[in-house]
Amino acid sequence: MVEPIPRRRSPLEQIRMRIEDAILGWRDRKLADPVFQRWASRFPLTRRVATRRAQAAFDLCAGFVYSQALLATMRCGLLACVSKGPVAMEDAIAATGLGADRARLLIDAAMALDLVEARAGGRVGLGSLGAAISANSGVAAMVEHHGMVYSDLADPVALLQGRADVSGLRRFWPYAGEDDEFSVVADDAARYSALMTASQAMLAEDIIAAYPFARHKSVLDIGGGEGAFLTALGRSVPGLALTLLDLPPVAARAAAGFEVAGFGARARAIGGSFADGRLPAGHDLMTLVRVAHDHDDSVLVPLLRNIHASLEPGGVLLVAEPMAGVAQSRRVADVYFAFYLLAMGSGQPRSFERFRDLLRDAGFTDVRRVPTARPMLVSMLSARR
Repeated sequence: MVEPIPRRRSPLEQIRMRIEDAILGWRDRKLADPVFQRWASRFPLTRRVATRRAQAAFDLCAGFVYSQALLATMRCGLLACVSKGPVAMEDAIAATGLGADRARLLIDAAMALDLVEARAGGRVGLGSLGAAISANSGVAAMVEHHGMVYSDLADPVALLQGRADVSGLRRFWPYAGEDDEFSVVADDAARYSALMTASQAMLAEDIIAAYPFARHKSVLDIGGGEGAFLTALGRSVPGLALTLLDLPPVAARAAAGFEVAGFGARARAIGGSFADGRLPAGHDLMTLVRVAHDHDDSVLVPLLRNIHASLEPGGVLLVAEPMAGVAQSRRVADVYFAFYLLAMGSGQPRSFERFRDLLRDAGFTDVRRVPTARPMLVSMLSARR
């Protein structure tokens, strides 16, 4: 194995490194010192910080249990029971289908997680977090989907070493495997497209609010699933022509959705693969909504070149997905999606800087960040042909 040649650092950089190591080393020794921990937990000026850090450390260990309690709250019908208004404790217990003792255990856990809360008169109602979850079908779909994720992440070290027996996510997302993507049958398409549709609904509003789509004539949404994003965009921007490209069984479902939406000839869904070469022409806007991070560079690099070749001169490419290195979304991109995509066997979260380099290599110019309201859900960038 060839050892990397160490980079030569300037004297100023070496001084900065020594100062940083000294300061952070002192901090680390203090935080690890049991005597300091006890003092910080009692001293009025540090008590709150110490408590928050202790809670955060415990939450890292207990996160799986919290998520399973959320799943049980949903599957046992407790969240649905109180979603229309507070109910008597007896009714909440009955709705779970559990014995009284186990139902109370579940209700107490849900209260601790702010999924439900105690109301006057001995009733149970939605908690603030439960209210946000119950109003969003995409969250419910993802919570159910996570059973497969947890199974594939059972041995994270083996996964990182490339020796884990992971198969659930690779089977769920057909394009992540080695099989011909055109072998995907309608039942498989319905299964994974439904999850994409539910989760994309959470993003569409933020994407549409962040970019002036009305300045364009025609948009091609590449890998657009059942058309959740394009449907929302079409309703928001009436003059925009809509085209979707996805695998044939998926595109067929999108076409049916466009018909229900009443778009008529304004919207079309094309069955095909963006890995085949040149894309449908005649568009001054193309979008990749949570598509790029699902694919390795070996797929993304030629795709970006094909997009550049197919866009009208002066056209724009929009990329929308959680991106690595964004302060507000580091846990989403750098932890959640990093491990999820590793288990899936395809793709990686990329930073804005990485995207910028790939886009420039593909011939794009004027690569810009597009601010969004909730970067933890979606970050955006634009690039011009």
